[in-house]
Amino acid sequence: MHEPRGHRDMYGALLGPSELPGAAVGALFVHQEGASAMCGHAVLCLARFALDSGLCPPPAAPGEAAVTIHCPCGPVAAFASWDGRRSGSRVRFHSVPAFAAAVDVPIDVPGYGKVVVDIGYGGTFYAFLSADQLGLDVCSSKIRDLVDAASSVTEAVKAQFKVHHPDIEDVAFIYGTILTDGKDEFSDEPTSNICVFADAQVDRSPTGSGVTARIALQYHKGQIKLNQTRTFRSSSTGSLFTGKAIKETKCGDHDAVIVEVSGESFYTGTSTFTFEEEDPLKYGFFLK
Repeated sequence: MHEPRGHRDMYGALLGPSELPGAAVGALFVHQEGASAMCGHAVLCLARFALDSGLCPPPAAPGEAAVTIHCPCGPVAAFASWDGRRSGSRVRFHSVPAFAAAVDVPIDVPGYGKVVVDIGYGGTFYAFLSADQLGLDVCSSKIRDLVDAASSVTEAVKAQFKVHHPDIEDVAFIYGTILTDGKDEFSDEPTSNICVFADAQVDRSPTGSGVTARIALQYHKGQIKLNQTRTFRSSSTGSLFTGKAIKETKCGDHDAVIVEVSGESFYTGTSTFTFEEEDPLKYGFFLK
């Protein structure tokens, strides 16, 4: 997904058959640094695509269709509206067990000083902190400044804190940092965040796996109750997801929750990437 066909922040999914009974499709999520275990926004998109392309049978009558996506973090059940001919843009999914890995962890970030982060798992691990700890505002600071700060936090957390998943050791790494507006107590008002993941990529959505992990942290801290819906806003694009903890569960020794994340996905086009053998830039390039 390099230029000139893509760009350094482009995200994708490689699809294939799944050995899990009932799964419509298996998905490996890919980005410019490699692969990831979960992408909530991609799940919202893939649920529609699976229905509309015939990868899974549509309902016999209009209503809501259940589509299971086999992700590296585990099976994720998605639900898309169906009008009898095609899917609708509003989609929701139920997460894998999400949990608070650690809270109030002091981290020394070179160039920024000591900060305190929470570490949550929502299909992948993120560090969370309010942007004001870094002297920034998640809504008004320049994206470049937010990216630089979040990337520094990610590297510092990787060096100073080891994460562990009780069932899937392949996901036991810090995937990125999510800077927030600090509004974690329950409110009907949206709370804003920005996710910087992999090699300083910026999520354009509020981050489905990040919303999952943030809800798990808020539930762990007593800031939200079961079935209380919060709205999350991407400070990069203004797009919105909603999230709520719908069920308590366990993940190894961790108290965990299943989180429902809802959002919209829209078709933007269909394309085929090709190259000619004599093209000196056939493998693409990145500009940083």
